[in-house]
Amino acid sequence: MSLKIHNSLTRRLEAFQPIEPGHVRMYVCGMTVYDLCHLGHARSMLAFDVVQRWLKASGYRVTYVRNVTDIDDKIIARALQNGETITALTNRMVDALHQDADALGIERPTHEPRATEYVPQMLSLIERLESRGLAYRAEGGDVNFAVRKFDGYGKLSGKSLDELRAGERVAVNDGKHDPLDFVLWKAAKAEEPAEAKWPSNYGAGRPGWHIECSAMSCEMLGETFDIHGGGADLQFPHHENEIAQSEGATGQPLARVWMHNGFVRVDNEKMSKSLGNFFTIREVLGKYDPETVRFFVLRAHYRSALNYSDAHLDDARGALKRLYTALSQVAAAPLERIDWGQPHAQRFRAAMDEDFGTPEAVAVLFELASEVNRTRDADLAGLLRALGGVLGLLQSDPAAYLQAGGAHGDGPDEAAILSLIDQRAAAKKSRDFALADCIRQDLLAQGIVLKDGPAGTTWERA
Repeated sequence: MSLKIHNSLTRRLEAFQPIEPGHVRMYVCGMTVYDLCHLGHARSMLAFDVVQRWLKASGYRVTYVRNVTDIDDKIIARALQNGETITALTNRMVDALHQDADALGIERPTHEPRATEYVPQMLSLIERLESRGLAYRAEGGDVNFAVRKFDGYGKLSGKSLDELRAGERVAVNDGKHDPLDFVLWKAAKAEEPAEAKWPSNYGAGRPGWHIECSAMSCEMLGETFDIHGGGADLQFPHHENEIAQSEGATGQPLARVWMHNGFVRVDNEKMSKSLGNFFTIREVLGKYDPETVRFFVLRAHYRSALNYSDAHLDDARGALKRLYTALSQVAAAPLERIDWGQPHAQRFRAAMDEDFGTPEAVAVLFELASEVNRTRDADLAGLLRALGGVLGLLQSDPAAYLQAGGAHGDGPDEAAILSLIDQRAAAKKSRDFALADCIRQDLLAQGIVLKDGPAGTTWERA
């Protein structure tokens, strides 16, 4: 079975073949570094960490580029508010980003370019767009992209120009020919610090947000590359604008495959700084060990919404404890390589090859754990550890993990148990019996016994 990926551009599952045999080139939009990363950022970084890991496990060489936006309105405002330079702020936030990502076991990308290092390439791209009639100079010194002059705008979001235009209006004196047009180059403002301004043929200023990714991806991966990824919130307008800029300048498709991870939600709303309902990675790691957080994220498919709550994280901690408990029963035989012909490994591979299906892959880990508990087979324990390693899991010493990070707490509270019983009932109704069994086993590992009867499901502590 070959790898299939859901392509946001075509809205279907497609067999994946890299442009260059054996080599995958992937670009993922990174963070705007004006504050600490929250769990939504962790979700995106973890999603594409798993993509990178699985591509490597499948035998590909991977060039993975994840950018850093280190010049932006929010960054300028925060630096001024803090009374520090932009460079001091962004360096501090990049260091914090690396600390958080390292704690979660997220492998570093091959390259991590910063926007401020690629301003000449951005200006070159803007000049190409202007020469093709796709960019124009506005009053006040800005340079804008003329959306209606680019054929195919809206193909990623699936919206027509008229749909996108609905409800929009041109702000007074903003210099745009059309409300859908977006800025490529922002004219410098007198009150902005000198480090936020670059000289150009258009006058002093700085790049718009969208142009940076087009310039950096083209410079580092070529005019067309294999995978472009990011959060679902970037699909429009950021990624739509990237396509317009890049393809408008080069005449070539920007990326073969577009991937978007789902939101993290709190009380059915997207987790975001603008809504004020976010939890920083550091806040979450203050309550839960890093592997529990990683496991919590990977139990959901990368494209699905991820509902954040302490109950769900408590459940993830108990489930991960069950896997480590199995490994603690027998010394795992070291594996030089995974035998992908082994039945459990085959099912794991089939799950991952189906659009990076981590929920199904995790279910295989639980199947293996049950076998290890039953047989005390060292080879199966070694396979469990090796397959977990593909996902960045189960690499700690089992006894140490159970004694430290995985063993605290007295199990889930009643609200968490009832929530999981409801999830199990929904899974059974949709005939997802593997998930229903997983929930039962997870609760059992935490000392919660479920009993099914004519009146429904009841529970008790073992």
